[in-house]
Amino acid sequence: MTEKAVRWGILGTGGIAATFAADLPLVPGAELAAVGSRTPESAATFANRHGFARSHGSWAELAADPDVDVIYVATPHAAHLDAAMTCLAGGKAVLCEKPMTLDVAGSQQLIDEARNRGVFLMEAMWMRMNPAIRRIVALVRDGAIGEITNIQADFGLQGPFAATHRLRDPALGGGALLDLGVYPLNLAHLILGAPATTRSWAHLTPEGVDDNTGILLGWESGAIASLTCSLIGETRNAASITGTLGRIDLPQGFFVPRSFVLHRAGRAAEEITEPFPGSGYQYEAGEVQRCLAEGLLESPLMPHATTLEIMGLMDSIRAEIGVTY
Repeated sequence: MTEKAVRWGILGTGGIAATFAADLPLVPGAELAAVGSRTPESAATFANRHGFARSHGSWAELAADPDVDVIYVATPHAAHLDAAMTCLAGGKAVLCEKPMTLDVAGSQQLIDEARNRGVFLMEAMWMRMNPAIRRIVALVRDGAIGEITNIQADFGLQGPFAATHRLRDPALGGGALLDLGVYPLNLAHLILGAPATTRSWAHLTPEGVDDNTGILLGWESGAIASLTCSLIGETRNAASITGTLGRIDLPQGFFVPRSFVLHRAGRAAEEITEPFPGSGYQYEAGEVQRCLAEGLLESPLMPHATTLEIMGLMDSIRAEIGVTY
């Protein structure tokens, strides 16, 4: 990625932080520099377990570490705004876990701060960096399945989740939409861009967050996308992209695929594989390092404008289904 080592910090010590840390050694030039948490004990335990050189008992200490170049913000998303702002104030490049914030206003605030400081910022939508997804985008752009007419995608977890779980807590940005629906929405946006119309419906928990949500998007071209996300049942967690000349089917786990099936009229179905080691987080880390090496302040694979469009779309959906934070 770059001849100079990129010194990574991780803010947060939960499950996604651990998975990201496990994939970082797969990125050439990535150095596991430091971990920051709200408590010294949690940070030290994580650093020892994953091979980071140092640990810090506060976000501010991590942001002030002179031997850290970029920080991956891995907190629950209700804390993203404060955590990322702390890192940007310390002059650190930031890879912020999705969704970047709870609403478009918060995301705009972070983007403005990064631009004012001349610091790199990217939302960690790892799906967009996945090799199979990038191959699919290239095929669609080359006209392999003609004009896109329909996208279907679903993401559901088995549940049930206790009322005390973060996924049901409005204070933590709970609900299916921000945690799961962001993936089908990103897939549709990646293929077709921002929709012209949006319609949605959801069932809400007693706490007031969505646990079963349906979304219908429409584009001026006539294309439509039907998307669902759920906390009360494990759906196929698959996707399909249909065009006038064929279809692309993504398997279970469509947001981190290692293969897909290309159907074209008059031809046998073709399975295309893009295998990779690890869990797939190395590709977003590699993209950050590429951007830093080139002096970019945002990634062309996940630009600020895309983050704002997706966040604005989710704001509109929440307004329609009646979810507020």
